Amino acid sequence: MLILYALSMHEKPIRYNELKSKIGNISFKTLTNTLRELENVDLINRKEFPQVPPKVEYGLTNLGLSIILIFDALCYWGEEQLDKE
Repeated sequence: MLILYALSMHEKPIRYNELKSKIGNISFKTLTNTLRELENVDLINRKEFPQVPPKVEYGLTNLGLSIILIFDALCYWGEEQLDKE
């Protein structure tokens, strides 16, 4: 969820290290594995540029953008519940 939100905060695709810095305390292995899983289920896209050093950018797919709306609704619902207490 954090990765998807971090990607949603940018209008354009972002690079791996920038994404890692936006998320905070996450290992390279965990981030890499999670990005692969999100790509496999078509929530994010990965664009690799043929250069040295390698350049890779990540962004949300249309499906990934659509799930952000659901996350936002869930967060809004949670805030309403906290206000009731």
